[in-house]
Amino acid sequence: MEKKDVILIGAGTMSATLGSLLKELAPNWEVKVFEKLANAGEESSNEWNNAGTGHAALCELNYTPEQADGSIDITKAVKVNEQFQLSRQFWSYLVNSNLIQNPQDFIMPLPHMSLVEGKENVAYLKKRVEALSKNPLFQGMMFSDDPETLREWIPLVMEGRTSDEPIAATKMDAGTDVNFGALTRTLFDHLKREGVTVDYNHHVADIRRTEDDKWEVVVHDMEQAKIEHHIADFVFIGAGGGSLPLLQKTGIPESKHIGGFPVSGLFLACNNPELVEKHHAKVYGKAKVGAPPMSVPHLDTRFIDNKKTLLFGPFAGFSPKFLKTGSNLDLIGSVKPNNVVTMLAAGVKELSLTKYLVQQVLLSHEQRMKELQTFIPTAKNEDWEVVEAGQRVQVIKDTASGKGTLQFGTEVVHAADGSIAALLGASPGASTAVHVMLDVIQKCFPEHVQAWETKIKEMLPSYGESLSENPMLFHEIHAFTAQTLGLDQGVPEDQIVS
Repeated sequence: MEKKDVILIGAGTMSATLGSLLKELAPNWEVKVFEKLANAGEESSNEWNNAGTGHAALCELNYTPEQADGSIDITKAVKVNEQFQLSRQFWSYLVNSNLIQNPQDFIMPLPHMSLVEGKENVAYLKKRVEALSKNPLFQGMMFSDDPETLREWIPLVMEGRTSDEPIAATKMDAGTDVNFGALTRTLFDHLKREGVTVDYNHHVADIRRTEDDKWEVVVHDMEQAKIEHHIADFVFIGAGGGSLPLLQKTGIPESKHIGGFPVSGLFLACNNPELVEKHHAKVYGKAKVGAPPMSVPHLDTRFIDNKKTLLFGPFAGFSPKFLKTGSNLDLIGSVKPNNVVTMLAAGVKELSLTKYLVQQVLLSHEQRMKELQTFIPTAKNEDWEVVEAGQRVQVIKDTASGKGTLQFGTEVVHAADGSIAALLGASPGASTAVHVMLDVIQKCFPEHVQAWETKIKEMLPSYGESLSENPMLFHEIHAFTAQTLGLDQGVPEDQIVS
């Protein structure tokens, strides 16, 4: 029976990030990774399975809700942006330390835009940019309701537009497109050079405590058709939608009364190179009433396999699978005696979401094209094809607001003794991987954090600081990460709010 200090389950962005952090903080620790697929980053982290947005709340309107008094709450936007800055800092540290190369393979500069139509929405967008612009993290955000300016910003979106409805957009040039599949593969190449063992085609069948409070991980080697047994002091379950069933196998009290609701997705991909070249931005609209936040419509320039691509979506759907490569029995299998009431309560509370998903599943190609035409009025059927996106599992749990509450964020569940942790949920997900994995480290290795603090600060200069409250520090760090990652962005010094 093989013994390791750390076992990571799932070769996605989260495991890659945690492994990379731990190898810097505790280089002598032995780390092993199990992945049931043949390569790293093939499920949720794969570039075709997510939007590739470097989520920094520059364009996502659901992060800046309008309050009853008409004011705009930017609290979540600031929080998400600060978390993404940590990711940029860690990637920059790895590049600057010559631990990884060619950041242009996984991150590219790309304007982030919000687009709305209608008098009320335009008024909201104007208030939003006014509220955000007071914060240094969002300086440089431009607003326009002038059709001529919008034609310069988004010519493909404005071409053939005949509606008399007011239209407006914001534009932030400091946005990014992130190829999380390429990033994940880059990080795992780095980890293998650091001595981390990665076993592909290995399916984790069970996780159970040993008598001496270690964790035994039972693994099916699918190539050799044999069962292996591994022991670890610490286990991280970063298996995307597959994390919940594995967490349930651990039997820890924290795994009780938690369920999962799977949501699938589709994108429309443009196959006309001339149209692709006419658009250069990620343009986010407003979600429909009853739609989950991950279904906010957006028209995205993407950089995949060194090729510029254009995607629109996502269109939500339903599949009982927890992973694209999962089983149709995943959802049923996740219902346990301890969470059945939680799941039933969610079913009753989320009838509007269920109705929305049914409507989305029944959409024809022509109906999807009609939705696309709200963004691109001249869009033609023959220029677009359907691409299947990734599978997401939204967390359902009992909260102060009642049983069966559907969560739309990313959540870490860990044992009281910190010996095992699992990542559940979806957006903003991979964009905030460094923040989330730092949270895992603080919760699961509290006895080491003080000794590691100097190294953490070296990797993440804003660790323990609020960039939104320290404009000069933000400018300095943002300029460094932009230069290191080849983004060449930042707010000029004469525009810094002190």
